[in-house]
Amino acid sequence: MSDPRNTPPPLPRSASAPPPLPAAVLDGPGSPQDVPPLPGSFPLDTSKLPEAIRNEIEAPDPVAIDTSAAELKDGLNRCPKCGATDIRPKLGTDILVCLYCRHEWHGARVEEEFGLGEAIDQLRGTVIASGARDIDADTSALMTFKCTGCGAEVTVNTESTMTARCHWCRHVFGVNEQIANGAVPDAVLPFHIKKEDAVARIRQFVDKRRMFALKAFKEQFTPENVVGVYLPYMIVDGNVSAAVAGKGEIKTREYTRGSEKNKQTYYDADVYQVERQVDFTVDDLPLESSAERGNLDTRANTNNIINTILPFDTKNAVKWNASYLAGFTSEKRNLDVEKLRPRLEDQLLSIARAQVEGTVRRYDRGVRWEQEQLEVHGTRWVAMYLPVWLYSYHQPGKNGGMLHYIAVNGRTGETMGSVPVQQWKMLLAALTAGTIIEALAIAFLVAST
Repeated sequence: MSDPRNTPPPLPRSASAPPPLPAAVLDGPGSPQDVPPLPGSFPLDTSKLPEAIRNEIEAPDPVAIDTSAAELKDGLNRCPKCGATDIRPKLGTDILVCLYCRHEWHGARVEEEFGLGEAIDQLRGTVIASGARDIDADTSALMTFKCTGCGAEVTVNTESTMTARCHWCRHVFGVNEQIANGAVPDAVLPFHIKKEDAVARIRQFVDKRRMFALKAFKEQFTPENVVGVYLPYMIVDGNVSAAVAGKGEIKTREYTRGSEKNKQTYYDADVYQVERQVDFTVDDLPLESSAERGNLDTRANTNNIINTILPFDTKNAVKWNASYLAGFTSEKRNLDVEKLRPRLEDQLLSIARAQVEGTVRRYDRGVRWEQEQLEVHGTRWVAMYLPVWLYSYHQPGKNGGMLHYIAVNGRTGETMGSVPVQQWKMLLAALTAGTIIEALAIAFLVAST
C-alpha cells in the first residue's frame, strides 16, 4: 500500500471550460491527419499547382531495367562445359573461350535480351537500366570475394582492374555485381581490332605527319605502348519533339557600288518568318559518362579526338561479363543521368536543326534560328563500355602543357589523333605555299594580258 505522503498533489482544475472543437476539418499544411498518406501518393491536389511544378510531381519515376547477372554475383564466371574459371575473350570476336577445355561461347546481346531497340517512339519519362543508376560516392572501390575452392579472400580494386586470380587455387574472379560505384555497366562491346593492327594504324597515321612533328615526339614515339581501354558511355534512346523559329532570306538582287579599290558588293533580299516543327527518335546516341573524357577543353587535351572515331556498332554489345575485360584496362563512369541531361539536350537540338535543314533550302541567303524549343517525351539510358586503343603523349608547356591522343576504334579500326608540331615548320610551309600560289597568279595574269 502506497504512502499518501509520497503521492504527488492533484493538478489544479482550470476555472475555464475546455476549448471547443473546430467546426470544420483542418486540411491545410501542417494539419493533423487520421492516417498517413499511402506510400507514393502526394497529399496535395496537383491540379491547383503551377504547370511546371505539377509536371515535375506527376512525372513517372525512373524505371529500372534489371540487367544484372545473378549467376555471376559470386565473381566466378564458369565454363558451361567443364566449370573452369580461367575465361578469356577470343580476340577479334565477341566470343569467350575457356583456357582449360577450349570451349567457346557467345555472350547474350543486350539488344535482344532486354528489348533495348524496341518501342522507342513510345518512350515516356526516364527509363534507366540498372547499371546506369546514380553512383553512390561512399561505395568502396574494393570488392572482396571468398573463394569457394580454398576459402581464401580475393580483393579486386575496381579503380584499376575488374578481374583477379586467387593466389592459392588459381580461381579467376571478376566484378560482375552491379555495385553503386559506377564500375559495372549494363553492357560491353568487345574488342575486334587486335593490338598489332592498332599499332600499325597508329604508326601509319604518324608517318604521314612526321615532317612537321615535334622533334621530341618523334624521338619518343613508341606505338607499341598503345593501351587497350574500355571507355564508359551512356547509350541513349529518345522520343523527342522540337520546334525552331527564325528569319530566312531569299536574294532578289546583287549589285556593286564604288570603283576600283572601294568597290563593294551589296544584296537585296526578301525576309521571311520561318517556323518548323519536327518529331523524331534517336537510337543509341552515345554520351561520354566520364567527366575527364567529357572535358573537351582543347587548350589542355585532345579528348575531342575520341569523338572523331565514332560510331561504334553498339547494336552488337553483349551483356556485361568481366571476363571480356581480361587483358584490358577500363575507366569508371562518374557522371549520372541528370548530369548528362544538358549535354543530351544540346545534341538533340543539333539533330532537330539537321532534321529541318532540307525544308529550308529555298532560302538561298540562309536561315538564322532565333528561337528553339525542345520537348523530350521519353528517354532510355544504358551504361556501356566501348573499346578504344589509345596512344598518348604529353607535350610540356604553359599551364601543364598539352596531352595529345591518337585513338583507334576497337571495332572498326577508324583512326584519328593529334600530333604535336613544330610551329616554325608550319609557318615556313605556309609562306612557301603562299609564295608559290602568288607566283602562279601573277603568271596567269601576265599570260592573259
